[in-house]
Amino acid sequence: MKKIRKAIIAAAGYGTRFLPATKDIQKEMLPIIDKPIIQYLVDELVESGIEEIIIVKRPIYNSIVNYFKPSPELEKTLEDAGKTDYLEMIRNIPRMAKFHFIDQDESLPYGNASPLLSAKHLLEEGESFVYMFGDDLVTAKVPATKQLIDVFEKENPVGILAVQEVPWDEIYRYGSVKYKDNAPYKYEMESLFEKLPKEKAHSNMAQFGRFVYDYKMIEYAEKQHTGIGGELWLADINNSMAEAGEKVIAQPIEGLWLTTGDPLRFIKATIKFALERDDLKDDLLTFLKEEIV
Repeated sequence: MKKIRKAIIAAAGYGTRFLPATKDIQKEMLPIIDKPIIQYLVDELVESGIEEIIIVKRPIYNSIVNYFKPSPELEKTLEDAGKTDYLEMIRNIPRMAKFHFIDQDESLPYGNASPLLSAKHLLEEGESFVYMFGDDLVTAKVPATKQLIDVFEKENPVGILAVQEVPWDEIYRYGSVKYKDNAPYKYEMESLFEKLPKEKAHSNMAQFGRFVYDYKMIEYAEKQHTGIGGELWLADINNSMAEAGEKVIAQPIEGLWLTTGDPLRFIKATIKFALERDDLKDDLLTFLKEEIV
């Protein structure tokens, strides 16, 4: 199996839950402490061995493009001020990987699978790849993407998606997994169901935005009909592959999944990341205790 070296990040939403902050920038550029959300995703990909990163955006936004380009004026300012640590940090951002920036194909239906199809021309036929949603973060000792790649290379499925156990009372928010009975690999998926109440859900394993796919998945995506709301859903494509007898794995991830898709969960993610930093933890805990009292 060829080394997986490419990843696609879907950053093509409008971030309406964060308006007016997202009027002129993508939601993925909102900062978690001192780095934008998308930087954490890129860090994870690079640590997982990815060399090329394709970022799919909306035509009206260019903040992500600017962020991953060199910034000569800022670099000169930092150099003149002797701020060498910041200078090296800024210079390193565009060097992390080979970046491609493409606009969402406006001829495609809305949906979380459309960014993937927008980027297919940058994939070689037969090439496996990583796909990520731009607003899901994971804290883990071993990067979540690396965990998926390791299983993908061992089990050789057509697709593998990351899942995490959530409280039963929250499973209605997410896509939940039904696993196959007596499958050779215990996490092989039978079906994925969107937003079922706990009384109907087959498990409390929730899908989130990390995937690894064989190129064959593109063929299924191109044939997939739109689903709920007239959208092109990745869950429907995964189900079509499983129903056709393809091996699709819903792999539990060791670590903590943190979504940033709405303001409350964005704040929770920020606090979680801050509590893991030695330079912020103690003062933040003191502040939080004072506020709670």
